[in-house]
Amino acid sequence: MSSQKTKLHARNKNRERYDLNALIDCSPKLAKHIQPNKMGKDSIDFSNPLAVKLLNQALLKHYYGIKNWDIPERNLCPPIPGRADYIHYMADLLSENNLGQIPKGHKITCLDIGVGANCIYPIIGVVEYGWKFIGSDIHPESLAIAQHIVKANSVLKNKIDCRLQENKQHIFQGIIGNADKIDLTICNPPFHNSAESAQKANRRKVENLSRKKTKKPQLNFAGRHHELICEGGEYQFIQNMIWESKKYAKSCFWFSTLVSKQSNLKGIHKSLEKLEANQVKTIPMGTGNKMSRIVAWTFLSKEEQKEWSETRWGNK
Repeated sequence: MSSQKTKLHARNKNRERYDLNALIDCSPKLAKHIQPNKMGKDSIDFSNPLAVKLLNQALLKHYYGIKNWDIPERNLCPPIPGRADYIHYMADLLSENNLGQIPKGHKITCLDIGVGANCIYPIIGVVEYGWKFIGSDIHPESLAIAQHIVKANSVLKNKIDCRLQENKQHIFQGIIGNADKIDLTICNPPFHNSAESAQKANRRKVENLSRKKTKKPQLNFAGRHHELICEGGEYQFIQNMIWESKKYAKSCFWFSTLVSKQSNLKGIHKSLEKLEANQVKTIPMGTGNKMSRIVAWTFLSKEEQKEWSETRWGNK
């Protein structure tokens, strides 16, 4: 049996099976949450939100050099391998407009819509590629926690700008300023349209992980209401994003979002066609047993794309 999680991106640091001894060295409390999986091999208890948080602390320290990372138990604690895949696939997309070379360093500015307290996407993007980030969120407390993480780790200082979205009806407006040029936007949209839907899905997930029935499980990856739920769920959030993105057609090279539900793709592509996006790409992604995809779009013409990469990235 392969020792690699082969669905992960080739540059993903977590393609190999976790070195549990090395991770326990980084986060000794993790040792209490190791248990045999159904194959009889030592594994993390992924049904326990504390275990997931301790695992994230260990992964960030061991693979990314982030020594100071902590979030309240109520905030979303995302699985790092999947987040890293998104960043790597977007780096590949940028390389297509840069003579096959991934543009690195402070010339690249990425906007993370809904950065959350965990700040995971910017952390990975800064460490892996040296990019600068804008992280937006509607929750001041989440932004304050993210800012604390940035200040507590020297590698992140002056690389991540946290901005509050004061109007929940908007995504880009109030975040992208007149002088801003954004090379890339990323987003992991709220998935559920109600608390009941979120609880039902989580019950299924936890029962699969723990192999036990439970009436009201803890969210194994935690998450505040606004991080998981919005009116209309994932589909409506992405539709709102697409229609608003047209207003910022010349301020951003590539817009992108994760799309968890395959059934949402048809309506998403239809809206992008209606708004005359110049290019649309659907990039498949797989982590573990879950398949997902990224949809990316740009309104820039081929000539505008060439000028953008030449003037901002030095691609000549």
